[in-house]
Amino acid sequence: MSGKTSQRLFRVRLDRMVDQLRHEIVSGQYAPGDFLPSESDLAETFGMSNKSVRQGLSILVEEELIRKIPRVGNQVTETVHQSVVTVTLGVNSSLERDMALSRLLEAFQRKYRSIRVQPITIPGKSRLFIEEYVDHGLVDACIINNQYFQDITDSGKVQLLEPLAAEPGHYRFLNETFSAGGVQYAQPLLFGPIVLCYNKEHFREAGLSEPDSSWTWDDCLEYARQLTRPGERYGFVFYELSANRWPAFLLQSGMKLGLNRDGRCDISGTPMLDSIRLYDRIIHDAELFPKVMSESNDDIERLFMTGKVSMILTSYTSLNELKHSGLGYDISSLPYLQEPRTLAVSMGACIRRGSDKKQAARLLVDFLGSLEGQLIIRNETLSIPSLKSAAETKVADELNRPSRFDLFRDILPSMRTHGELNLTSEGFVVLWGLLKQYWSRFINEETLCRLVGEQLSAHIRKE
Repeated sequence: MSGKTSQRLFRVRLDRMVDQLRHEIVSGQYAPGDFLPSESDLAETFGMSNKSVRQGLSILVEEELIRKIPRVGNQVTETVHQSVVTVTLGVNSSLERDMALSRLLEAFQRKYRSIRVQPITIPGKSRLFIEEYVDHGLVDACIINNQYFQDITDSGKVQLLEPLAAEPGHYRFLNETFSAGGVQYAQPLLFGPIVLCYNKEHFREAGLSEPDSSWTWDDCLEYARQLTRPGERYGFVFYELSANRWPAFLLQSGMKLGLNRDGRCDISGTPMLDSIRLYDRIIHDAELFPKVMSESNDDIERLFMTGKVSMILTSYTSLNELKHSGLGYDISSLPYLQEPRTLAVSMGACIRRGSDKKQAARLLVDFLGSLEGQLIIRNETLSIPSLKSAAETKVADELNRPSRFDLFRDILPSMRTHGELNLTSEGFVVLWGLLKQYWSRFINEETLCRLVGEQLSAHIRKE
């Protein structure tokens, strides 16, 4: 019998023993205070060595279903018969894809048998989430992105969240992202920078070298023209309405929005305006950028998977759409204009301070950020865990990972957040409204600059 076969057989027998004993304890076949059969009897029943049996029993000890009494035996505890606490967890609809949420909750509930987690989907609009779910106590804990957290902070509601201790093992910029006034309010769970994703076969067919970190946007657009096949495929596209795409271009200007001596936000003649012009030039280039009737980035991912597009802008979390595909693809750093920067989107778990199940909610949040929880994200998804040791763990799996998956480690210094545009949450909405008018050709550049000065000046963050 080969080593791999032997190991697989051992795992099957171990899992069978643990699952059967767990079921018999939870179902009441073993009452609190009862002792399980001896280790030698269990070894004979399940065809395992005493050492392997002890390994399985240690799992039940960890789950607090039994206690080991030296020289006596393994006794069933009262844990399973304690009243069950249900924690409501507010989640985004994409978290099953992005962080293998059901696997995480299964692992948590195996470990804490007296806690049940009830996921509820929170609204897509952060203001609605704050008013209905946080204010009215509809969740005990929630998983939110960095923009939701900024909205909570800007609305003066951050005091509704429980302060958390910063974990040093997580990437430092993530702890800072979920902090306000020097206090951390969410446990970072994962992050995903925006990258260029490309079809390797299309590049081979066209005899073109693959993208690298030296690419400017002009390089990207030139290659996109060569990759375009009229009536067959386009060279480059992205979901231009996404709040996780267009800010990346503005961040590449290398500047923050601010006030001049007259107290106005003036973007005339600035690198920021150059970035806005570049975005306009790309999305209106009919030769390489199709007019796609898309509702979300998912539509763009589907076009890419079916070979209708050669290059897209996407995030590590959105790469999860490709993890079970047979597509030959890879990723590269975002092409740049002024400075090689990219936008990083992150997710964190927080606790509602007024929850009457705060202790159970804290156990859940701690588990999601623990090495055990973070390794589930690493092994089951293409998202990047926030815990550095988990993110940099080598995995051998069957997921369709890009060969340059570890690119994120090289581009860490280039990652920026939405907040680094220096706008309040309301200001971000105002700017987006103005840019939509400009990029839709309803207003010209002069009008855009004037309206930015008139409407955005009141929404610049105070240093």
